Amino acid sequence: MSDAATTSPAEAGAPVEQTAAPSGIGILLVNLGTPDAAEPEAVRRYLREFLSDPRVIEKDTLLWKALLNGVILPLRSRRKARDYRKIWNRESDESPIKTVTRSQAEKLAVMLEPLGAHITVDWAMRYANPSIVSRLEKLAAKCDRILIMPLYPQYSAATTATVCDEVFRFMLRQRRQPALRILPAYYDDPHYIEALASTLKAHLQALPFQPDVIVASFHGMPREYVLKGDPYELQCIWTTHLLRGQLAVGDDKLKLTFQSRFGRAEWLQPYTIDTVKALAKQGVKNLVVITPGFAADCLETLEEIAVENAHVFRRHGGQNFAAIPCLNDSEPGMLMLQQLATRELKGWV
Repeated sequence: MSDAATTSPAEAGAPVEQTAAPSGIGILLVNLGTPDAAEPEAVRRYLREFLSDPRVIEKDTLLWKALLNGVILPLRSRRKARDYRKIWNRESDESPIKTVTRSQAEKLAVMLEPLGAHITVDWAMRYANPSIVSRLEKLAAKCDRILIMPLYPQYSAATTATVCDEVFRFMLRQRRQPALRILPAYYDDPHYIEALASTLKAHLQALPFQPDVIVASFHGMPREYVLKGDPYELQCIWTTHLLRGQLAVGDDKLKLTFQSRFGRAEWLQPYTIDTVKALAKQGVKNLVVITPGFAADCLETLEEIAVENAHVFRRHGGQNFAAIPCLNDSEPGMLMLQQLATRELKGWV
């Protein structure tokens, strides 16, 4: 064997930085994101980052960029800022999705203490702040294993995959990479379905009316994305099917719809707002809407469903409308997150 093969870097005169190797386990909860303030400029920064992601809007043309910067951002930023002000957590001066996701991370850290391992639980937003990179930098400094938990029950390239993209971009820049695990989509996980069912039942018991129909509204996506192979629609269908079984109801009682349509392209149907309007016109007086694809209440649930869709329902003849809160940091929701995390940590703890 040659001398070069047996000489250490230090003996050869190369500088060697002596640093303690990280040895902990990190968990990072990731949700979509939110503006830093309920003001047009902050909303514009957030929307620019979000709508410039090629996973979200699969367009990279000069026409799209001109439309985005010249028309969509100026108009949509002002309108969405008004909507954010309706739901803003003024006590913490932040969007509810931040308040909830922070609480989920704090509660999960406590729930995982009995595992006996050195586990650090943190949280991030895919767009805006706190960023995935800023949180991963802190975790990687003290953890040699990191579990990423995208809080999207149903997989989509526009949600889960873009979280992974950002994580992998961070990893590409690291000389000393931690071991990495990604929580898979949990659209059919029994703990998730049970949490949805038990939460819905509890809220129904507290309502002053019983619904004639329950609408399960998922975030929409362009039909084109599904035709390209995205499994999102099928996973939404399967979640709804399992939830019907758990509740012992048929598709006439629990209807699947898709919300938050954007642009002129065809999106997944039936559309939530059209279904709500049609049900009211058909004589449905009591309506409940649940949003199983959202892990935390946000603009799409608190304003689009609880305000906009409620108004449409009543304007067209409906009477009683209730938007059921997301799982958030509720006891069923946190138990589900604990069970998912514990499953993914096997072999590490």
